[in-house]
Amino acid sequence: MSEVSNNPYAAPSATLVETTVDNPARKAERSTRLLAALADGFIGVPLWLPLFFGAAMASAPDGNRMAGIVLIAIGVIGLIALVVVQLVMLARHGQTIGKRWQGIRIVRSNGERIGFGRILGLRMIAPAVVGAIPFLGAIFSLANILWIFGEERRCLHDYFADTIVVNA
Repeated sequence: MSEVSNNPYAAPSATLVETTVDNPARKAERSTRLLAALADGFIGVPLWLPLFFGAAMASAPDGNRMAGIVLIAIGVIGLIALVVVQLVMLARHGQTIGKRWQGIRIVRSNGERIGFGRILGLRMIAPAVVGAIPFLGAIFSLANILWIFGEERRCLHDYFADTIVVNA
């Protein structure tokens, strides 16, 4: 038997790791998800700056209104482009720029690829609508974030959309 294991012509062997979504080792860490969310937020900061400076210039009585309007247009176009890029990446790969940087992605709870409608409708719009309800929305928004500290490491929006964030 030892001759077979030392045979240089034998097929390579590997230890198999279960790749189901139920495997806790496959689920993304909370800290990784946080870093991805922060990265996605910071990516938009340079695009918001022209909006703020443009609004200040356009509303100042002695400011250059045309330059302010141009800055506002640049900011709006940049933010729209960022949203489109993020949505396309989510639909194709289940990743945003931050998630790709962190090596994680969103999949259905059964491991299948997530569809665009599920991402947009159930993961983004539905929680935003509930979050906009006075008083109840604030409680929901807090619970949505804190739910990640549960055993499943899923936020409430993950349960809404039947998704899970895994290591890519």
